Amino acid sequence: MAPALVRFLVPGTSARFRCGGLSVEQQTARLVANLCPTELVTYRERSPDHPYLEDCLRLEPPDPKVLWVVSWGFDVPGLIQLLKGRRVAYHAHSSEYGFDLPPGVPVLAVSRNTLGYWGNKAPRNPLLLVSNALGQDWLDRGDRSIGQRRPIDVLVQARKSSPYVLRQLVPALRKTGLVVEVQTGWVDDLVRLFNCSTVYLYDSAEYWRGRGVTEGFGLPPLEALACGCVVFSSLNHALADYGDPGHTVHQIGCGRLDFDLERIQAAVASPLRWRPSSDYLEDLLHECSEAALLERWRDAFAHLDALEAVSGAFLSSSSTWRLKLQHLLDRLQRVVNRLPGWPKPLLK
Repeated sequence: MAPALVRFLVPGTSARFRCGGLSVEQQTARLVANLCPTELVTYRERSPDHPYLEDCLRLEPPDPKVLWVVSWGFDVPGLIQLLKGRRVAYHAHSSEYGFDLPPGVPVLAVSRNTLGYWGNKAPRNPLLLVSNALGQDWLDRGDRSIGQRRPIDVLVQARKSSPYVLRQLVPALRKTGLVVEVQTGWVDDLVRLFNCSTVYLYDSAEYWRGRGVTEGFGLPPLEALACGCVVFSSLNHALADYGDPGHTVHQIGCGRLDFDLERIQAAVASPLRWRPSSDYLEDLLHECSEAALLERWRDAFAHLDALEAVSGAFLSSSSTWRLKLQHLLDRLQRVVNRLPGWPKPLLK
């Protein structure tokens, strides 16, 4: 089963809002349209191609058959408040934004890392895993064959890369004679660029730590794997979902600069020895395919519809400060109970 209509809320669709989060919501809306009608709804800028949130709220009464999906980090608490009285779910990408969710609001987590975060922070809310999907183009056109040496030895995308990679590792790799491409601008055909590269470096840990939020899913290393690249990556947040060090990926910034240099040169010289086995890789890519994700969304909708059919108040969890206070009081009580002459507590 699925809702009669699913509306994915995004701030806008112009170049101003172009980022991974927008791409994921657009892809997800297109994918979920195979199960039920979907719409992108904007709330910061108007678009001639999409409904505007303010208009929808003014003109339409609440409808339990319409599911509103919010996702945009810092905007989530305000959007949930605006949508009070309507059916809402949170499509959770990054975590650590600091807000709490009202009881009963489902979390549709795109990674196990994010799922674990909300499993700790909101353990009584409905929690579901709907991992992000690789676009079909990566699976169809990604070159995972064992071919000739590629023209780019090492590919780095400047955005999110650490100062270590850009200022230390890249210059050192170039001094060894390797062809290193640092991509900085917009690329019309990323699949082609990855297919031309032997090794791909991705080091986003410091980028996200500096912003106080997490790597929501980490598609670029997975896209590189789909194109037959050897991947050296950080293992922060959701990258650890599929980043098995020494198997699917290799840790970047691993202890010493010279150690990185030796391993990357060896990977360029003999990439097959550094890539995951073809069977393992194909299984991983299948798990991240749009077909697999569509089934996860189908199961999620069935779960949420079954929950919606049951009456009663939503469960909630105690706040963190209350839990810590209760823990402190319990410890103090145990100390007091050991004092000489203090009456022993009655066993229940």
